[in-house]
Amino acid sequence: MTGQIPHGSNQQHPDSPAEAVEAQPPINAESAHHSRRAFLFKLSVAFNAVVGIALAVPLVEYFLGPSMRKSSDTGGWVPLGPLDNFPVGQTRLAEFRNPLATFDDGETANTSAWVRRVSAQQFQVFAVNCAHLGCPVRWFPESRLFLCPCHGGAYYEDGARASGPPERGLFEYRYRVDGTSLIIHAGDMPTLATQARCNPKQQPLVVIQSTQTPRSEADA
Repeated sequence: MTGQIPHGSNQQHPDSPAEAVEAQPPINAESAHHSRRAFLFKLSVAFNAVVGIALAVPLVEYFLGPSMRKSSDTGGWVPLGPLDNFPVGQTRLAEFRNPLATFDDGETANTSAWVRRVSAQQFQVFAVNCAHLGCPVRWFPESRLFLCPCHGGAYYEDGARASGPPERGLFEYRYRVDGTSLIIHAGDMPTLATQARCNPKQQPLVVIQSTQTPRSEADA
């Protein structure tokens, strides 16, 4: 019969799948190995770049942050509690959270301050850190002194230096009375940049807001 392929013949149609497979070029093993190696190299470079950026961001912020931030923007006002927590003539420890804390600071952002109430509307709020090397000082009401357990620094009840290695008195926070609450400006701890502000003679420490209506001359 015309057009039929004789039995046992090896002749195949030009468009058959077998001929298409034989027509494909052979796979080069060396080329595939080179492509895989190039991909792994690029992946390692990208991974190292991400790690480098993650490590560089905190360092850049540490070195350039203070120069890029104005001193007036440092810190923030935080409450220490109601005025009734601080009786007149006594010194009490108050706890607060550092306003400059970040989400990963955890418990390390919790700090304290010594609050001395001089009169009904006058306070002194001291940092717990010794002016020598930063150890936390303790208040001893019997001797009316702040004492540092690390190197023997001593301070009078008003924060002035009494004896020991410290060259100055305790750092004082700025504060204000807002209604029935005591609020301090925290976060601006003493450094070389804020040394001048640590001197009470050069910095007003009291900013009082009173909600009471002033009496008239007739009531006086």
